[in-house]
Amino acid sequence: MPDDIQTPNLKPGQMLARGVCRHLISAHDFVTVEEFVPSPGLRVDVLAMGPKGEIWVIECKSGRADYMADQKWQGYLEWCDRFFWAVDSDFPTELLPDQTGLIVADGYGAEILSMGPETRLASARRKVMTQKFARHAALRWQAARDPAFGLSAW
Repeated sequence: MPDDIQTPNLKPGQMLARGVCRHLISAHDFVTVEEFVPSPGLRVDVLAMGPKGEIWVIECKSGRADYMADQKWQGYLEWCDRFFWAVDSDFPTELLPDQTGLIVADGYGAEILSMGPETRLASARRKVMTQKFARHAALRWQAARDPAFGLSAW
């Protein structure tokens, strides 16, 4: 089935997220959840968990204005082992901080251009994030299987 039929009306940032998620599972064996809340007031675009429990945060930016409006990204650093920006091929990457990872994506795939530094989470924080990830994924799956349940229940 063509992608346009499966996912109509995706916004530019959602298209980037889809390409990132596809790439991370197929090329790196990372599973992902979108629109994840690590703590009140923060919402990451993509949270990825690797086969060894690695946790990556990926923020998708659809353009310069979207990036310039983001005032919270540094708050995400304490919730992951690595942080990435995901942008399209036309994004002015010189705007992005040097000490972050970079992924170029579109709605169909992505490529990691730079990894950025690794700052390992403390084991207690990793446990909390792993449990939140599992709960988030399970709630999303339940809502997808039972639309009457809906995401508003959580």
